[in-house]
Amino acid sequence: MTTTYEGGVPLAEVVRSGFVEGLHRGSVVVLDAAGTPVAAAGDVRSGIFPRSSNKPMQAIGMLRAGLPLTDPADVALVSASHAGEEFHLARVGALLAAAGLDESALHCPPDLPVGELARNAVLRAGGGPTRTQMNCSGKHTGMLLTCLAAGWPRGGYWRPEHPLQVRLRAAVEEFCGEEASAVGVDGCGAPVLAVSLTGLARAYLRLVSGEPGSVERTIADAMRAHPEIVGGTWAEDTRLMRGLPGVLAKIGAEGVIAAALPGVGAVALKIDDGAGRARMPVLVSALRRLGLQAPVLDEYAEQPLLGGGVPVGAVRPVW
Repeated sequence: MTTTYEGGVPLAEVVRSGFVEGLHRGSVVVLDAAGTPVAAAGDVRSGIFPRSSNKPMQAIGMLRAGLPLTDPADVALVSASHAGEEFHLARVGALLAAAGLDESALHCPPDLPVGELARNAVLRAGGGPTRTQMNCSGKHTGMLLTCLAAGWPRGGYWRPEHPLQVRLRAAVEEFCGEEASAVGVDGCGAPVLAVSLTGLARAYLRLVSGEPGSVERTIADAMRAHPEIVGGTWAEDTRLMRGLPGVLAKIGAEGVIAAALPGVGAVALKIDDGAGRARMPVLVSALRRLGLQAPVLDEYAEQPLLGGGVPVGAVRPVW
């Protein structure tokens, strides 16, 4: 695996009034049930930052280090990029309170909810940014509780050299089957590890294919049982997991998403310009290469474009 991502190829076109006004480039890989690549486009061997798509593997590292969670919904929360809805915030707050902590212990920055409805509700009520509203607060809460369980210091728990982050890096590299080619700082302040799209897809396939009771299946089963916690009521990965039973999916920033279905295969992709509007149409195209069909895939096959408040075109896959 090389260090520098070489960039992708045209994966989606932006069509307005029958005129192609733009293209979204990126890279995508499709693995079959055995983990063999069956289709790919762009650079799927170099490292990219999967951003929050790494969270399920980080959660594996937390559980292995002693994170004492028994409720699958809480397991889903530490793997989540939540939308800041009331049920998300209540669950984060309850976990912190049970450990004798409050949101001041979190290193993630204060933020407004990423979910539009939740964000607007906060603003209408006169509220502002808080750490628990930040979409990674579940992950950071899990990191803190892991430190308490393992006897590690809470101070600097986000630093790459901290014992916690060393364990989490080992889990990501193990399940991706490759060493991280770079370490950066994610939007939440925690480390983000660069792996290839092939490695990312491989990790998701291992998550859903693990033996019942294994730590990887515990994570995958929790996320699939509580998809609304993983994203939010209207989140794309949440709705995909609701509409395609058995699939595990997780969005990452900058146009990343990974998904896997046991006995079928896995997909990982990145849209180079980070545009979320191209992510789902390309994912649907990739999942259909694995023979999958479902109404939710039809829903996301194209992203409508509006003109004057009515549909006049779409973002649609060309790969």
